[in-house]
Amino acid sequence: MRTELFPNGLKGIIFDCDGVMIDSREANRAFYNQILEHFEMPPMTAKQATYSFMTTARQALEHILPPLLHDQIEHVTTAVISYRRDIAPLLRLQPGFREFIDYLHAHNIRMAIATNRVEKGMQTVLDIFALPNYFNPMITASNAKPKPSPEGVQRICAHWGVLPRDVAFIGDTEYDMAAARGAGVAFISFANTDLHADITATDFNSLQQTLASVLQQSARCQH
Repeated sequence: MRTELFPNGLKGIIFDCDGVMIDSREANRAFYNQILEHFEMPPMTAKQATYSFMTTARQALEHILPPLLHDQIEHVTTAVISYRRDIAPLLRLQPGFREFIDYLHAHNIRMAIATNRVEKGMQTVLDIFALPNYFNPMITASNAKPKPSPEGVQRICAHWGVLPRDVAFIGDTEYDMAAARGAGVAFISFANTDLHADITATDFNSLQQTLASVLQQSARCQH
């Protein structure tokens, strides 16, 4: 971890959802492949799967479906396939995530979410795992430009009334990294060593250990 990070202490952490809060690769793959199967098309390629994991669901479907089928996207994702019934049971909370956010909460660190999920999809995740009400604000593709735009991260910093240099964003894709860089916040890469991050974490337990000294400094800054 760079020593010049958070000179005034860490004031807040922003979380991406998929790949950070939850392991959703299996669920996402099943969702898109069921839609492709509905249209009698082959499953996603590896490249399509990678793209779909970074973008909004609408962008992903417009990418993997031919233009002729784009006007059927809303119907198939609401009337044909039920995300909550068919896909949500495949979601998994990342190991150590609940303990990590409890740790941050105990240290008075603000938390927010910046995801390319739509609001309904993000709320489904919070409900399924009965996550505590720590996240404010919750920025989704329903209320801000999706990543890689930095808009969501910038709005969170503004809502908190803190400087970007006092905030970290935890993500796992190039789009997350671009959003963090564009907003001027520190970027923590989660389980992805290929990204150019300020901090790289393999799991939440190791990240908690890495941030322990930062949080001690943050506590001193508040007094």
